[in-house]
Amino acid sequence: MNADAIIIGAGACGLMCAVQAGYLGKKVIVLEKNEKPGAKILISGGGRCNYTNQFASAEQFISANPHFIKSAFTQWTVEDTIGFFETYGITGKEKTLGQLFPDDKNAKDVVAVFTSICADFGQEIRCNADVKDIEILPEGFKISYEKNGKTIILKSEKLVIATGGLPIPKMGATDFALRFARKHELKIIETAPALVPLTITGKDEEWFAQLSGNSVFCEVSNNEISFEENILFTHWGLSGPAILQISSFWRRGETVNLNLLPHQNIVSLLDDERKNNGKTLLSTLLNRIYTKKFTDALGKFLPLNKPVAALTKSEIDLIEQTIHHFKVKPAGDKGYDKAEVMRGGIDTNEISSKTLESKKIPNLFFGGECLDVTGWLGGYNFQWAWASGFVIAQNI
Repeated sequence: MNADAIIIGAGACGLMCAVQAGYLGKKVIVLEKNEKPGAKILISGGGRCNYTNQFASAEQFISANPHFIKSAFTQWTVEDTIGFFETYGITGKEKTLGQLFPDDKNAKDVVAVFTSICADFGQEIRCNADVKDIEILPEGFKISYEKNGKTIILKSEKLVIATGGLPIPKMGATDFALRFARKHELKIIETAPALVPLTITGKDEEWFAQLSGNSVFCEVSNNEISFEENILFTHWGLSGPAILQISSFWRRGETVNLNLLPHQNIVSLLDDERKNNGKTLLSTLLNRIYTKKFTDALGKFLPLNKPVAALTKSEIDLIEQTIHHFKVKPAGDKGYDKAEVMRGGIDTNEISSKTLESKKIPNLFFGGECLDVTGWLGGYNFQWAWASGFVIAQNI
């Protein structure tokens, strides 16, 4: 045997697994298709790396089995993540909503923590290693991979698949884990892009396009959930944190509600203005809240040039509906190329929640994004990757 375990994928989960295995005195070899380890870590948060969230719990994850990750999150907590990185000189600074970024460092420093520890423990990270075949043997696994035109064979009693999901193909994302799971008849929960911008087509496309670049703080909701953060108008539709969040819960054909003024009541503002200065134009009032460009765009729906004292009840109702219940029916999303994560994946019912070992194939472990575990935007998916890597390391 070449190692105690072979890990396929040097992303967040695979790297954490290699490091934790090193702490336990276990020898692993990590096979990475890309030229460098941690490709997705390096681009996360614009290169700053939102590496966890202070509020991470099972409540912020989507899965057909919402209880699945509770065991992993008990074994490796947010405090464990914070402590781990602090040990290696990375302290967290909260940006918003519990999101922790390195205070005076960046994503490269996060990856360097793992590569440095792996080097200290003698854990091998072999990059440009394209795994072509996995053979299940009575005594373990035979892994064939290509590097520089040569085929190399490795054998190990235990195998970890931490190859991520489908988003960002240019970063080397593939369906490797899903193909392997299907080949061995492991159930797959339907996959789709998540944390992804939404597109608008048809008669509304021009209206959204003219607002391109405008950002508005909103409450974005559907029948299932709501989020309060900024949305960003683009020439093809909607993006921004709140839109990325709701996209994980959106299904094609559904409508999304935008509350364009979540912490105030537009009808109350109109009543107050009518009492103080009824001659104030609706546009003047709205310009106190929004950019002029955004107010002007609302003129497609609202009587902007009318004094607030002259507004009829039906017009006030229209204003209330437009500001607090703006309906959007996205045509689709921007696909895996722009998605931050994948929704769905290998059915967690196929996996032990305590060890992350396959129930059907002994000594085979899955971790990270390839499983049907999808976190909210804001460091949650990294927390799952660290936790799953830790759990697997304890059991290989």
